[in-house]
Amino acid sequence: MNNIDSKNVLALAYLGDAIYEAYVRKYLLDKNIEKVDELQKESINYVSAKNQAKYLLEMIDNDFFTEEEIDIIKRGRNHKSRNPKHVDTGTYHNATGFETLIGYLYLKNDYKRIDEIMNYILK
Repeated sequence: MNNIDSKNVLALAYLGDAIYEAYVRKYLLDKNIEKVDELQKESINYVSAKNQAKYLLEMIDNDFFTEEEIDIIKRGRNHKSRNPKHVDTGTYHNATGFETLIGYLYLKNDYKRIDEIMNYILK
């Protein structure tokens, strides 16, 4: 296994974003939403930076994450990046931290933990 801890944080977030979006899309399809415009509209409730940050902060407030996971989130959240155009910087950094965690867990093959996170969000 590659050393995940040495991976570029934004690369982990890039992967995490794709994994997260795939879970959301499957969830929406399982709800029998089949029109693409409806799928896109509904997916925004989950995949926007604003909503990713909201879920992350709620889960932190509920002590959902392990210390290791919080460290990964902080790595993603604190990484220097360009200023976002459509959301405030804090929201963007929290969303990046969330995506970083999902990418990290995926590379770690910890699909069970990703499922737990997604079940919390998609409840």
